Amino acid sequence: MSASFDAAVVGSGPNGLAAALTMARAGRTVVVYEAGETVGGGTRTKELTLPGFRHDVCSAIHPMAVGAGLFESMGLDAHGLEWVHSPACCAHPLPDRPAAMLFRDVQQTAATLGIDGERWSAMVAPFVHRWADLAEDALGTPGIPSSPLLMARFGLLAMQPASVLARSRFREAPARALLAGMASHSILPLERPLSSAIGLMLAVAGHARGWPLPRGGSQAIADALASAFREHGGVIRTGVRIRELGELETTGPVLFDTSPRELVRVAGEALPRHFAERLLRFRHGAGVYKLDWALSEPIPWSDPTVAQAATVHLGGTLSDIERSERAPYLGEHPDRPYVLLAQQSLFDDTRAPEGQHTGWAYCHVPAGSTRDMTSTIEDMVEASAPGFKDTILATHKMDCADFESYNPNYIGGDIAGGAADWDQLLTRPLVQANPYRTPNRRLYLCSASTPPGGGVHGMAGVNAVRALRWG
Repeated sequence: MSASFDAAVVGSGPNGLAAALTMARAGRTVVVYEAGETVGGGTRTKELTLPGFRHDVCSAIHPMAVGAGLFESMGLDAHGLEWVHSPACCAHPLPDRPAAMLFRDVQQTAATLGIDGERWSAMVAPFVHRWADLAEDALGTPGIPSSPLLMARFGLLAMQPASVLARSRFREAPARALLAGMASHSILPLERPLSSAIGLMLAVAGHARGWPLPRGGSQAIADALASAFREHGGVIRTGVRIRELGELETTGPVLFDTSPRELVRVAGEALPRHFAERLLRFRHGAGVYKLDWALSEPIPWSDPTVAQAATVHLGGTLSDIERSERAPYLGEHPDRPYVLLAQQSLFDDTRAPEGQHTGWAYCHVPAGSTRDMTSTIEDMVEASAPGFKDTILATHKMDCADFESYNPNYIGGDIAGGAADWDQLLTRPLVQANPYRTPNRRLYLCSASTPPGGGVHGMAGVNAVRALRWG
């Protein structure tokens, strides 16, 4: 192809679109290639069950999308992106006692945690008050932090296994379970070092900025990014899977919002063999099994306070969650899995026909699993919401193979862009001075397989743009 553009991006997830928009706003001509028929990657919304029921295919709730501040700085509200905040960020039902709740207000949260309320406040308050500084260092380009003492204080907590931090910090079930539920977003056994890191970031982000959902579905994020990109002259080619570098309409930088494996496939001999082999050793984590429901009415929670939160963590106590999150790494399927559930339609009336609702939930399973976990997940919901099963009008299922088929970046059903354990969370995709660059000065990686990792925030894309070597 002719060199029609200054740069190209392969993949149109939030990181790829953020990278493309950043370059376009700087006056560069940029083309984005997307193998699917629509942009979005992990931020797509479809009618998966019945007409009129809009379901988020992958991501649903987006703490880091507002926490990072990137999308706000890009003016995406002018392109139709509207954030909806539920009264509570997150609810964690518990047997025989009120749910533990994460509210924006630290003291309101502490009131749900009994004798551990003050301990929770003491843990999060220093970081909530300096969220902007923490986010800049934790989500920005890796290097010497601008707030080293703050990051050191955060690191002393984040480096601990979540099971150790929960037991050493708290004395009763609610606070321990609340932290364990958030740490389990890491898709790691809670006994692993650094399993606290993502949980702490989510907790602090919730207090500082909330856990919102986009009105109309996660597709609204991708659509707003694409609209802003086109406004700056950007070109998006959907339904185009790049198979080799010669298909690209540029001789300039190429950013891959893909897995390391896909970068190696497309680059071919343009990457040194030793570097390609190192990238191919990048490890992916456990997979997921996901359900979407069309519901006749809201989920009938036994504890009505759970209906205040768009996000619900089901899994019981810290010990229960430890067992369920350990199982996938042992090649086992938990009998009582930790379930992440979202009830977007309670707060966004565009998601379902009037008077009806949607439900979204997944659990962690061994990589590549094709076991049907439908009844297991639905039993977990039913235990905290008797009568839930009677509200189900239709169900859509996705196992690990379905996820990888939907998006080849989700290798083995890994939706996080790679295992976020101690030797990959901080050094993904491999150990080198700049994680976005390759030995070929044209080729860069900007996906969730680079810092700061998984989540809808766009920061990996922007960080990669900062690493570009033009000319």
